[in-house]
Amino acid sequence: MESLESLAREGWKVRKDNFPPDIYFSYPLKTQAVSVTGDHCKLNCGHCGGHYLKNMKPLADISADDKLHAQSFLISGGCTAEGKVPIGEHITELAALKEDKRFNLHVGLVNEEDMKGIAKIADKISFDFVGDDDTIHEVFGLQRTVRDYADSYERLRKECKVIPHICIGLHGGEIRGEYNALELLYDLGADGLTFIIFTPTRETRYANRQPPAIKDVLEIIVTARKRFPQVPIHLGCMRPGGRYRRELDPWAVRAGVNSIVTPTLDAVRLAASLRLLPVKREECCAL
Repeated sequence: MESLESLAREGWKVRKDNFPPDIYFSYPLKTQAVSVTGDHCKLNCGHCGGHYLKNMKPLADISADDKLHAQSFLISGGCTAEGKVPIGEHITELAALKEDKRFNLHVGLVNEEDMKGIAKIADKISFDFVGDDDTIHEVFGLQRTVRDYADSYERLRKECKVIPHICIGLHGGEIRGEYNALELLYDLGADGLTFIIFTPTRETRYANRQPPAIKDVLEIIVTARKRFPQVPIHLGCMRPGGRYRRELDPWAVRAGVNSIVTPTLDAVRLAASLRLLPVKREECCAL
């Protein structure tokens, strides 16, 4: 069984052979998160339960001051019973908000009709890509399949720049469809990859579960680094904090990720010791 050290060396070699010595640290203070549904969601996903919508500002409450100070907007919201974020119902309001701002849209499952409005306003799409049918059924409560997610991803890529997001340990901390998701994305193509990590959250169905082991996370990141040698890999904002993050972030740097959202101080120091050149960003990593 490979050690964390040997895994990291594999990933680092691929990164060094294919990228300049830059690493991006994102502190997304200038990206305003907006929910088109307020704190409402038709699903009760095991890992979220609508909890994270409370940290977003309802679209109806966006003020002139928000427009002035934000450089970009993350447009998201709760899902319908069919698994889509109803962006299409708010295109007129969003178009009025956009002006010279950049939009990163989190859209969920989409059909051809949805695409008409989305393509008009999207600068980037963040798309949750799931590689296991049982996970879709149990975590999201949706009677949909991996094929549905792949089809939506393909539709989006025809019109927009899409950054697939893979949640490591989405199935209550278990590793299920993550490797299948990577293989599907290898066939479908990807301009970037963002990894987020299951985080036990109070008042959700998975509140008492554990996040995936650091080694399991690193194995998936290194597999992606080798499978997609020239594709930027991001470690996103959704990951456990505290001791877990302090251990994970430096390993992610050593394994060859290209960017980290709100990195720990140890990860920043390690990057400097590895002679990586830090580039600070103040917006969502997908942008």
